[in-house]
Amino acid sequence: MYAQVIVDIAVSEVDRLYTYLVPEGMSLTPGWRVRVPFGPAEKEAWVIALTDATDLPPARVKPVKAVMEDYPALPAALIELARHLADRFGCTLCAALRLMLPAEMRRTRVRVKTELTACAALTPDALHAYMVRLNPRARRKRMVLTLLSDGQPHPMDEIRALVRDPMDVLKALSDERVIELAEREVLRVPFFQPLPDQPRPEPTPGQRDAMEELDLALARLNAPGARRLSDRCFLLYGVTGSGKTEVYMHLAEACLNAGKSVILLVPEIALTGQMVDWFHSRFGAQTAILHSRLSAGERYDEWRRIRRGDARMVIGARSAVFAPVEHLGAILIDEEHEPTYLNEQTPQYDARDVAVWRAVHENALCVMGSATPSIYSFAMARRGDYTLLELPERANGLPLPDISIVDMRRELQNGNRGIFSEELASRLGQTIAEGQQAILFINRRGYAPGLTCRACGVTVRCHACDVPMTYHRSNHTLRCHYCGQTLPAPRACPDCGSDSIRPVGIGTERVEEEVLRRFPGTGVIRMDLDTTRGKDAHHELINAFRARQAQVLIGTQMIAKGLDFPSVTLVGAVLADLSLNLPDYRSPERTFQLLVQVAGRAGRAGLPGHVVIQTYKPDHYALQAAATQNYRAYFEDEFRRRRARLFPPFTILARFLVEGTDQQAALETARELKARTEALTASAQAQRRLLMIRADLAPIQFIEEKYRAQTLMKWLAHPDSEKLLSQLQAFTDGAPKGCRVTLEINPANLA
Repeated sequence: MYAQVIVDIAVSEVDRLYTYLVPEGMSLTPGWRVRVPFGPAEKEAWVIALTDATDLPPARVKPVKAVMEDYPALPAALIELARHLADRFGCTLCAALRLMLPAEMRRTRVRVKTELTACAALTPDALHAYMVRLNPRARRKRMVLTLLSDGQPHPMDEIRALVRDPMDVLKALSDERVIELAEREVLRVPFFQPLPDQPRPEPTPGQRDAMEELDLALARLNAPGARRLSDRCFLLYGVTGSGKTEVYMHLAEACLNAGKSVILLVPEIALTGQMVDWFHSRFGAQTAILHSRLSAGERYDEWRRIRRGDARMVIGARSAVFAPVEHLGAILIDEEHEPTYLNEQTPQYDARDVAVWRAVHENALCVMGSATPSIYSFAMARRGDYTLLELPERANGLPLPDISIVDMRRELQNGNRGIFSEELASRLGQTIAEGQQAILFINRRGYAPGLTCRACGVTVRCHACDVPMTYHRSNHTLRCHYCGQTLPAPRACPDCGSDSIRPVGIGTERVEEEVLRRFPGTGVIRMDLDTTRGKDAHHELINAFRARQAQVLIGTQMIAKGLDFPSVTLVGAVLADLSLNLPDYRSPERTFQLLVQVAGRAGRAGLPGHVVIQTYKPDHYALQAAATQNYRAYFEDEFRRRRARLFPPFTILARFLVEGTDQQAALETARELKARTEALTASAQAQRRLLMIRADLAPIQFIEEKYRAQTLMKWLAHPDSEKLLSQLQAFTDGAPKGCRVTLEINPANLA
């Protein structure tokens, strides 16, 4: 028997199958990880296929040295998915396979955690007889044996709670063969907050219809003819607070009862903790969690629980779409509109596309939910490729919050130069006085986006990046939010020496300062990347606010969706223009989504909610649509605008991003890529697919001491365009020395 393997080296020169002899007694199937001789050393590899014969001379076929685990690391479906990703994005199969495993499993950087246990080695009668014969002074032995008399293994922590320094007693009893000492594996379990048992809510008519439709779809999975995409893929569109999570739980329970597994994707780690609490309370130890804030050991152990089938309800961020579950029943994607589902590292992938692929190829369902679906997903539902499920009302029957738009230009004309309008300040004071809670949203962390000298006009910029450095007043530092460089904030202008250097603009820190200045003694929690760096910090801050340890929560987009706080009656969008001003065709869509989502945090229980949107562009169509929360009207407007201007989903935006140590070399490489692309599309048919191409410097020309240039392309959305784009991936190889080329397809960030 011979094994065909992919060696764990992600370079195109070795991206092919290598054949090795399977030694006698070694049982392998595709998906096992093995160690094989490769060149002068041994390398890890994935078994992709097995054959009974090979054309290679016997002398050239070396044997597999060892297996890495005692089970196949990857199910067959994930190997096929890796092949699909490699073909789709032109990456090496090794790079695609690496997506399927926790990094901790490669090169065995994390070990299984064990603990010493003790249990009785005698029958109950023999143990009783031994204890009768014990010297009355042997109190410590008697205490240990009383604990172990139940016949179960007990860890050292339990024994130490009874007896101080018990090892001498345990060794003596072990030498007498009265007890047995052994090592057992200890799983590192992520933290979750147990929730009190609550009766399940009576579903609304919309929820009931959605649940029944999904039950039927699950039952039809194996029926003849159930092979259309709309039989597999569903868009659950429901207003904020409509109970999408309860629909997810209903389908998850149906899958688990049928012996199937479920994956739930959430866009933010901040949402993962709350989802885990809800699902763990419903499904217990069957629930596993996968995200980047887990320790290496926790992530490794959770992955192994999933692979062994001990946990069949998986919750996590983007990469959890590769969870190695068997018998997949459904993939659920919460807040499907979020750009965080797009992985822009090589190999690039969109977790939503991967979820659809797995659903189709593993005979499962894919349910995408949102109060503000992406333009692409809603267009797919409108033309019938996805089945649309709607939740038109809040689960508790309460109305959506009232929303008012405040023109900050008029506030300025009336002499108000503060960051709060009169309306927001008044409503915030009233909310605090009545003992309710408020959320203040501003999608910018730090105190101010920059320090600017009023004498000469210079703004302090990062030396390694072509961007201003953000001022953080809490520790009086300047920080680059691209490369992470931190410097002490200067007391005088570094250019002209003037002491007229001042922070300009606002961020979460300044909003926090203003709340405390206006309302002394008010409990405030700030939630942004700076306050949530620690392990479980998201969870702790959310739980503190839910426990009403603070009345005001201030945060960035991580607080804008998915969170449910019954006492929040006021939401303020402090500066709604921030995302609107980004140089991106999606900025109106993202602004609309953020505002509708954050507005949905208000008035979710018995009290009415109100939302104040502060803006300098009150007439912008995205803000007006957010104020009425009419998604369908917004979709129609935006869809027409995209079609008229030939933006996705009617086209595909792609670019070669060139990064290098020399600006001219990066720009010349971008121009060469433009010429090669034009040569590839020389035929008349291909030219019709390529609508635009240009090579120039990137919008941000310098990041992390690397110059940046780009070849930007716009392709007609067509299967032929997909084929041409996959061919372009080969152009990323062979870049000049000092340059790195990445092909990005519909990137989430065009900076």
